[in-house]
Amino acid sequence: MDELAEILIERDISISSVESFTVGGFANRIGSISGISAVYRGSLVSYQTRIKRDVLHIDEKIIEKFGVVSKEIAGLMAIHGQRMFESDLCISFTGNAGPTAMEGKPVGLIYIGIAYAGEIHTFCFELAGTRDDIKKQAILLGIEKILNILKKN
Repeated sequence: MDELAEILIERDISISSVESFTVGGFANRIGSISGISAVYRGSLVSYQTRIKRDVLHIDEKIIEKFGVVSKEIAGLMAIHGQRMFESDLCISFTGNAGPTAMEGKPVGLIYIGIAYAGEIHTFCFELAGTRDDIKKQAILLGIEKILNILKKN
């Protein structure tokens, strides 16, 4: 996270996050970095589907069609979060950390969305471990994916 914060601050790239199953874990990690207030706009924890619908304004029909554990919703969470926070970059996390299948999707299936520079990147992973393990792995993967995108731009 230190490397990510350093790049964001150095390049003056504002960032926000919209989190579901990670329940603010990304926000907690980035918010603990000294000086991050220069670029970190904030976070929304959209744990329940109705928050994705009512606060993020993701269309109910899209939620019904794809389910909240999907690349489509991950992408829309990032896009809508980017608009909401007026940030250059927004990362989103949606998935199933368990303990049981959700929407017919297995425990450990997660999606990360990143909206940056007019592009939407979505990533799908199947992770293993406890709920906490899955959350921690997802956050680390999110950091890695943001770094990869920023290093290419």
